[in-house]
Amino acid sequence: MSIQAKIAKRTSRRAFRVRNKLRSINRAGRLRVSVFRSHRSIAAQIIDDAQQKTVLSFSSVQLTAPEGDKTAVAKLVGLELGKRAIAQNIAEVVFDRGSYLYHGRVKALADGLRESGMQF
Repeated sequence: MSIQAKIAKRTSRRAFRVRNKLRSINRAGRLRVSVFRSHRSIAAQIIDDAQQKTVLSFSSVQLTAPEGDKTAVAKLVGLELGKRAIAQNIAEVVFDRGSYLYHGRVKALADGLRESGMQF
């Protein structure tokens, strides 16, 4: 097995493990904030698992003239997604980091969501 295949297998297992833990904890049926992080951008979407539909999404590509490093841009994405979610009366969610560690840009996005008034 190649190194890339081992890494892909490990990350998919981690994402599955995190998502399964969230499903077992999430008895109240809260919506889920899923994070996607690439080398250039970061995106987050709010998903309703009961209906299997994306309710709301936002990406750093949609920002107009973002300033600062990637961590600052991630925080802006969190703030904007949080503002849009609060406008649609979505206040309580669960945070799904996927296969990413809760560090750096993922943490900055979560902090931006918290600053906008969301609870998780």
